[in-house]
Amino acid sequence: MSRILVIDDDHDIVALLKRFLVKNGYEVETAYTGNQGEKLLDTFKPDLVMCDYRLDDMEGTVLLMKIKERNPDLPVIIITGYSDLRTAVKVVRMGAFDYITKPLIPDEILLNIKQALNHEETAFPQAVSSRSKNNSSYLFSNSITSKQLQSQIDLVGPTDYSVIIYGESGAGKEGVARLIHDKSKRAGKAFVAMDCGAISRDLAGSELFGHEKGSFTGALNQKIGHFEMANHGTLFLDEVANLPYEMQTLMLRVLQEKVLRRIGNNKEIEIDVRIIVASNEQLLEAIQRGKFREDLYHRLNEFSIEVQPLRNRREDIMFFANHFLAETAIDLGKNVKGFDPEVANIFMNYPWHGNIRELKNVIKRSVLLSSGELINTRCLPFEILNFAKLEFNELGEKENAVQAQINGGQSIQIPTTSEPDRPQLKKAALEAEYEIIMTALNKSNFNKSKAADMLGIDRKTLYNKMKQMRLLDK
Repeated sequence: MSRILVIDDDHDIVALLKRFLVKNGYEVETAYTGNQGEKLLDTFKPDLVMCDYRLDDMEGTVLLMKIKERNPDLPVIIITGYSDLRTAVKVVRMGAFDYITKPLIPDEILLNIKQALNHEETAFPQAVSSRSKNNSSYLFSNSITSKQLQSQIDLVGPTDYSVIIYGESGAGKEGVARLIHDKSKRAGKAFVAMDCGAISRDLAGSELFGHEKGSFTGALNQKIGHFEMANHGTLFLDEVANLPYEMQTLMLRVLQEKVLRRIGNNKEIEIDVRIIVASNEQLLEAIQRGKFREDLYHRLNEFSIEVQPLRNRREDIMFFANHFLAETAIDLGKNVKGFDPEVANIFMNYPWHGNIRELKNVIKRSVLLSSGELINTRCLPFEILNFAKLEFNELGEKENAVQAQINGGQSIQIPTTSEPDRPQLKKAALEAEYEIIMTALNKSNFNKSKAADMLGIDRKTLYNKMKQMRLLDK
């Protein structure tokens, strides 16, 4: 019987989850604070942790990092009341297996638990370190863009070149890195992934190179670093531009001399590692800002690949959508066969800022909510429907202008659900305000008091603006 630890400061949710999970055959222990949950990791020894994104005593991301430091392979599912994509990307990049949003959907909970406990491969494997299975599930369509990407992977894979992969979050950079590894002579060896953006400056050296017991405060045991774990295999460093500058210097030495020293030990350890790095910003621009070492860049830049965002490869949208639909329908045992034409049209016009990862999550939730053979608009999340309405309104304004010219200045009004004459300046101001608020919230890990201080407003004002922007729990 699998053990699940549920950590949430909402007593009602904890009680409901425990009753539901026990009914479905799981052994469940609960905690209402991060500190209580941390203690239960040692006594209860769970196979899976379900943790709320916001706890009274600490952020869920802080607890996530503590869990991963203790047991990198323990799957963690984050529960969040915020459907904002940035939250989802953040927790997944930090090592969470997946996330689920409130209100909780029973089938979605069971599906995520099943996949996490079975460690099923997803389109974007999230393990901090794991051995490649030589069966990466990165998908290739028959589009020109897809074929070009596959050709580049086929070209560089068999070599031992260092590779830089550029692309936005969720575009599939780690999937590409795994394919490169799978096509190399190192395919049977370790593929170790590290997210440089999720590691604190103080722990970066330990994560990369390891440490000896007692080498610094908190070093209770010996730790093997990611370089050593990847020996004779491939080390994938995601968001490498976030690596502290002093760590870049040490890494360059390791790559050049092919030896490393654990922190607290002068013994040199020989290593043979292929390096693949990824970045969502151009490293040459990071060099100009003094954020990235130029000599390290030239050491890494033996070959580079750019993974195009989904909005630039719209011919692939429905290919991915249909694949994820078939995959999810099988997992859930549902007879969902396709998409309503209106939904397909919305998908083709939506910008997909979260790329393939966002599309997959939308499909998973839509299949869960579908009651028929086709996914219709009632199954789509509100942010996609709201975007579609805005697009419709803007299209209506353009068509009205064209019709006015055709009819000698007499406009034919197309009905819209929002203000068609809304000033563009006001719209731009609101969009800018949204971006500023989201930046402050992300920097403060969604601590409203800290975010309000950053913005120079009181907490109540921030709360009201978040409510208007639908950034609060329903």
